[in-house]
Amino acid sequence: MLDLFGQADEARIGQIAAGYAASRVEAGADSERRFRDLLQALPAAIYTTDATGRITFFNQACIDFAGRTPEIGEMWCVTWKLYLPDGTPLPHDECPMAIALKQNRPVRDVEAVAERPDGSRICFMPYPTPLRDERGRLVGAVNMLVDITARKQAEQRMMLLAYEVDHRSNNLLAVTQAMLRLTKAETAAEFQAAFQGRLRALANVQRLFSASRWTGASLKTIVEEELRPYASPDGERVSIAGDDIRLPATLAQSIAVAVHELATNAAKYGSLATPAGRLDVRWESSDAEPLVLRWSESGGPWVDEPTRHGFGIGAVDGIIRTLRGRITRQWKPEGLVCEFAFPELVG
Repeated sequence: MLDLFGQADEARIGQIAAGYAASRVEAGADSERRFRDLLQALPAAIYTTDATGRITFFNQACIDFAGRTPEIGEMWCVTWKLYLPDGTPLPHDECPMAIALKQNRPVRDVEAVAERPDGSRICFMPYPTPLRDERGRLVGAVNMLVDITARKQAEQRMMLLAYEVDHRSNNLLAVTQAMLRLTKAETAAEFQAAFQGRLRALANVQRLFSASRWTGASLKTIVEEELRPYASPDGERVSIAGDDIRLPATLAQSIAVAVHELATNAAKYGSLATPAGRLDVRWESSDAEPLVLRWSESGGPWVDEPTRHGFGIGAVDGIIRTLRGRITRQWKPEGLVCEFAFPELVG
């Protein structure tokens, strides 16, 4: 089977068609019929012209390719409109087939864009090859048009992916550096534990983005995974409610770290420090504030507003404010109520 997406095979098809076309010129009607049957059987769009560039034959694949039925006698090409890869209009009398005939040479390694009458466009590679008689005189040309739209789209996706990976890597490094600056502790062991916990929160977000093919991280999944170690089998200890919102990278990372810090503090001093404690996390979205997340603790130890803010509070505040977010805390006797809001959800 011929691989129509391999350049060597594409060129080989053009050479085979050119060889048959040359023999057709020499051998008469039977050879011409066999030649046309061959071209009709090929899955590639192939057509021929005379020495002046007038179309003398095209196969069914040409009709499918061009989105139209050409007329015998049309000049140069079966396509409706042509463009260069950068979008510049390409006159038909300057197309690769015209160059092949005017300069009496094959044209290779060029790309063009064909527009159909319905407005759709196809990226393709042409393989125009001059045909000569037994005396070497130019008698026409054969051209094969190979659709490379899927390949070009794949290349574009790869370029976007490379840019996205570069952007996200720089962003992740910036977030990590910010966390390093904001992480403080009395001892090296405490510092290590705090920093490792925050890195795990970031790693969870990266895994979610990878699983979603970088379309966004699920807010619900982020919260559920951070709080899973504290949940009870009956689901009563931790309550989570809210629509499943897709978050861009920077916002997802910030929320993951913030929830991690709140959960760590709750496990040490708040509602998650006792079996009777309860935690309710819910969020909502509105036109005024695209995302508001509310963290409510109850049933834990008596809570007073601390006289000195700990390192975790400073880390959360710094991360939230980096995104122009708003954070409020209420130190109620029954437990901490924390709310943070973000002005936008775009990445």
